[in-house]
Amino acid sequence: MQKQYEAEITLSRIINSFTIIAIIISCLGLFGLAAFSAEQRKKEIGVRKVLGASVTGLVQLLSKDFLKLVVIAILLATPVSWWAMSRWLQAFTYRISISWWMFAIAGLLAILIALITVSFQAIRAAVANPVNSLRTE
Repeated sequence: MQKQYEAEITLSRIINSFTIIAIIISCLGLFGLAAFSAEQRKKEIGVRKVLGASVTGLVQLLSKDFLKLVVIAILLATPVSWWAMSRWLQAFTYRISISWWMFAIAGLLAILIALITVSFQAIRAAVANPVNSLRTE
């Protein structure tokens, strides 16, 4: 029985390794994009802080755009992944059904990872001294 599923175990290890690498690369890209966005909006953030914006409001302002993109990606990836998983599971003798909560947990984890990645840059930009960003104008 073990030899029958040897290929599936190997495939599982390979997929897990590439998944971790893909998550790390995507977090680095998202981190860079958040840093670039915060740098581009430095003066806007400084003006908003001078006019009384809170750190929470600024973090929400900077994080909202990225979270929209992640939600759109989840909505696009869910049907494709459901179809691929259904096709893959048909090859097994004993099958399990794919439930909606599996995709919900994966989506929430993706949103959480994106939020942690982006919020670091957003908080850093929100707590910066507005005088430094407005002085160059």
